[in-house]
Amino acid sequence: MEEHISQVTLWFNHLFGPLALRLFHAVHVQPADYENPIPEYIVMSLIVFALCTVLALILRSRLSVERPGGMQQVAEMLLTNPLGFGIKDLLEENVGHGGEKFIPFVGAISVFILFSNLLGVIPAFSSPTGGAMPIVPLGCAILTFLYFNWQGIRHHGPVGYVKTFTGPVWWLAWLIGPVEMISATARILSLTVRLWANIFASDLIYVIFLGLLIAPAQWGWSKNPALGAFLGIFPLAIPFLFVGLHIFVSIIQAYVFTVLPSIYLGQAVAEEH
Repeated sequence: MEEHISQVTLWFNHLFGPLALRLFHAVHVQPADYENPIPEYIVMSLIVFALCTVLALILRSRLSVERPGGMQQVAEMLLTNPLGFGIKDLLEENVGHGGEKFIPFVGAISVFILFSNLLGVIPAFSSPTGGAMPIVPLGCAILTFLYFNWQGIRHHGPVGYVKTFTGPVWWLAWLIGPVEMISATARILSLTVRLWANIFASDLIYVIFLGLLIAPAQWGWSKNPALGAFLGIFPLAIPFLFVGLHIFVSIIQAYVFTVLPSIYLGQAVAEEH
């Protein structure tokens, strides 16, 4: 699938492309595109990372107990809220006591995915989580997989953690163990496909519907300007409808990518499986 290249990525490659080519040649790697060696998803991921860093620094400088601002209140709602779907709330629900120690990792992944999903709403940018290749969702899934397994090993020890996959019946361990390990490894694919497919489909549906509705408007305009203007109302309304849909899908997928790592961490550090 051909990757869409935005003007932002073209400009970024114009500035830093020569440096990237020298780095590729130094490690004996051949870029897929010599004119634009830095892919779209990397540029957009860097933009999200820079945006999140700037917002975090601004938030830190404005923290107040007596007079919390709007930005601080939104950040606190992401952590905990009356509806119980904040990052801290989900960790406490699925991990139990001590779940707050996982907030830095789960929170960082969740916020990065949320901003990555929402970046596609801005016309000049694209969502790194929904591009032509699911590289960014795969990277987030692999990090999550490594993290919850590492926490399980830290909690139980290497041998004890392996025993959690074998079940309580020792003579069935040879059968249950491989199945459970394959199931745990398949979470990488599950997390990747769920995130990438939903964001990619949200963008694709918008393009398809817009293309379908523009054709009748063009036909009507060729027959009568009034008819063309009337039929053009629908294509003009489509972007607003699908921007709302994309925002909704972006929030839901960020929420799902918070719930599932919380569940996996809870299973990894649980005393009994």
